[in-house]
Amino acid sequence: MKKAVFVTAPELFRDEEYFQPKEILEKSGVEVTTASLKKGELKGSQGATTTADITIDEIKLSDFDIITFIGGGGASVYFENKKALDLANSFYEAGKTVSSICIAGVILANSGILKDKKATAFIDGKDALIKGGAKWTGKDVEVDGKIITANGPAAAKAFGKAIVEAV
Repeated sequence: MKKAVFVTAPELFRDEEYFQPKEILEKSGVEVTTASLKKGELKGSQGATTTADITIDEIKLSDFDIITFIGGGGASVYFENKKALDLANSFYEAGKTVSSICIAGVILANSGILKDKKATAFIDGKDALIKGGAKWTGKDVEVDGKIITANGPAAAKAFGKAIVEAV
């Protein structure tokens, strides 16, 4: 069984960017663990809640096949977070699937793994992705090797399906 970890903000994550891909992965037999800066209840920007099973400090590369950074305004807590950036790099260097949706693409850009890669994100993240060396496409979902990016809530289902296809 494949295992994914969703890195989610403690609050203001975008509900559909978390719940829709999670449901698609789980229906496809992928086990999803939720990680955040703290364990316990996480609050979405649209009012939904979920629970963080582990903290990002507890994520072990050997435990997961996929890392997904969930978007929404709260994702900015990870833009300069050394642990989050290191996780993106470690998964990428290990040849594992690294994905982000919406503004969380900035995390991948800041980690350096988008250099010369086709990528997309919420339009507010376009400049950061380009600065990080990405080839901006603006598509709903972009797949470049083991990196999968999506531009926002409307692409959440297609994003989930792209992750399943990749693994």
